Amino acid sequence: MSKQKTLEPPILEANGAVVPCCPPLTAAELSAEDAERMAAMFKALADPVRLRLFSKVASHPGGEACVCDIADVGVSQPTVSHHLKKLREAGLLTSERRGTWVYYAVAPAVVAAMSAMLDLRST
Repeated sequence: MSKQKTLEPPILEANGAVVPCCPPLTAAELSAEDAERMAAMFKALADPVRLRLFSKVASHPGGEACVCDIADVGVSQPTVSHHLKKLREAGLLTSERRGTWVYYAVAPAVVAAMSAMLDLRST
């Protein structure tokens, strides 16, 4: 059993606006908590296999992908499961079990929030 907690993803408001977890880098200095949260997300994406899996889920038709459709990344199935778990723990993916398969989707507003935090124009 993993002792790592799952991080809370950014929030998407009803009107579609992104509420990033952290202020843009140019707006204010990151708090220790915000830096830890964002570092976990970027660390999860820093692995080539995880980045490929994240990309496969994000670009899959319908916005979600069954693990059976994205597992062809050149590593064994248990390794794919390990990497998907790390992406979930970082708050980047959500998952839902349907029968024997697990379907993954990019967590709402994550990419937009990460982008907003790095946007140097939003001061």
